[in-house]
Amino acid sequence: MKRYTKALFLSLGMLLAMPMAQATEAKDIQSFTLDNGMKIMVLEDSSIPNANMYLFWKVGSRNEVPGITGISHFFEHMMFNGSKKYGPKMFDRTMEAAGGANNAYTTENLTVYTDWFPANAIETIFDLEADRIENLDINEQMVESERGVVASERLTGLENSNWRVIQEELKGAAFRAHPYSWSVIGHESDIEAWTLDDLTQYHKTYYAPNNAVVVIAGDVKLAKVKKLANKYFAPIPAQAPPREVKTVEPLQKGERRVFVQKASVSTPNVMLGYHVPATSNSDYYALDLLASILTTGNSSRMYQGLVDKQVAIEVDTYMPMSFDPNLFYVMGVANPGVTAPELEDAMISEINRISQQGVTEAELEKVKNIKLMGFYRAMETINGKANTIGTYELFFGSYDKLFNAPEAYNKVTPADIQRVAQTYLKRSNRTVAVLAAEEEADQ
Repeated sequence: MKRYTKALFLSLGMLLAMPMAQATEAKDIQSFTLDNGMKIMVLEDSSIPNANMYLFWKVGSRNEVPGITGISHFFEHMMFNGSKKYGPKMFDRTMEAAGGANNAYTTENLTVYTDWFPANAIETIFDLEADRIENLDINEQMVESERGVVASERLTGLENSNWRVIQEELKGAAFRAHPYSWSVIGHESDIEAWTLDDLTQYHKTYYAPNNAVVVIAGDVKLAKVKKLANKYFAPIPAQAPPREVKTVEPLQKGERRVFVQKASVSTPNVMLGYHVPATSNSDYYALDLLASILTTGNSSRMYQGLVDKQVAIEVDTYMPMSFDPNLFYVMGVANPGVTAPELEDAMISEINRISQQGVTEAELEKVKNIKLMGFYRAMETINGKANTIGTYELFFGSYDKLFNAPEAYNKVTPADIQRVAQTYLKRSNRTVAVLAAEEEADQ
C-alpha cells in the first residue's frame, strides 16, 4: 500500500463523507467514439437532478499562424451568434428557457464550451450544440460586429491588467519559434485582417467532430446519451485532421530581458519565465508542487521572504497545462519604494535558495495536502468531475491518469523539488520582464 500522510487521509475522508459527493472511480467513466471520430465520455452521477456537457475542442492559439493569430479566441465569440436552426441570440435564450446556462474559454491549447442544465433538458442541449457545430452562420455583418468586440477586449485587457501586458512581452521574448509566443487574443493587426474565408476554413477544420472530446456528467444514462449522440452528432461529417504543430522551441542558452513602459503602473512589476516540459512529462507534479511552495499561502517561501519583509505587495506563480513545453511564471509587484532590481533580486534569491538548499519534508507535505484537498474538492461536483476528466484525457493522455494523481503527488520527494528547481529554474533558461512607469525607463 502506498504511503499517505495522516492529514491526507483525514482530508480525503471528510470530502468523501460530504452528502453531495458521489465518489468516482475509473470504472464509472464510460466512453464511446462515433463513426465520425467524436469521442464522448459519460459519467452517471445522480447526486442532483442536473447534468453538464463539456465540449473540448483541440484548438487554441498554438494552432494559429502569423496572419490569423487570435482566431481561436474569436470563435469563442462567434459560436454563440447564430446557426441554421437557432439564429442570433437564440443559443443563450433557448438554453436559459430550458433552465440551463453556459460559458466558454480559450487557451493556448484548447477551446472549451460548458453547458449546465436540468437533466431533462439534455436533448435540447444536443440539438443546440449540433446546430452550431455543423451550421454556424459566418456572415460579414456578424463577423464585423464581433471583430470590434474582440479588438476592444484586447485593448481594455492590456489597459486594465498588468499581468497581461507583461506576460505578452515576456512570451514574445521567451519563444522565438513556437506559436506560444503570441497571446491567446492575438495581434491587433491580425484581428483586423481575418477574412471570411479564413474563418470558414478554420471552423471547418477545427470544429470537426474528429477534433473534439465531449464529457457528459450528471443525472444521465449511457444508453440515452448514445441515442442522442447518434441522432444529433453522428450525422456531422468528419474532416481531414488538422495540421500538426511540428515546431519545437530551440533550447534557450542565456537569460533574455524585456522592459515594458506603462505610465499607470504605481510600482514596478517583475515577471520571470522559465521553460518547462509539457504537462504529460513526469516532472509536472514536482513543478506544480514547487509553484505552491513558492507562493501558496502566508507560509510560502516568497510570501515570507518578500511580502512579510515589505519587498513585494503580492507574489504569484502560474504554470499552464500545455500540450507542448511551456513556461513556469513567477510574478511580483513591488512595495512602494522598492525598485525593480531589488524585487527581481529578492525573487531570484528565493528560487536559488531552493535550488541550493532544497526544501524540508514538512514544507513539502503541507503543499501536498493543499494540492490534494483542491483536487478532491474539484471532484465533489459534477461540474468539477467533467472538467477534470476532460483535462486528464487531453493533457495526460488518458482520463484514468486522474485516478493516479494522488499517488503521483505523494511520490514527489524533497530531492525531486530541488532537482526540478536546479534543472529548469536557472538563469540560462530564464526570461525576465520588468513593467514600470515611463519615468523609470532610463534608470
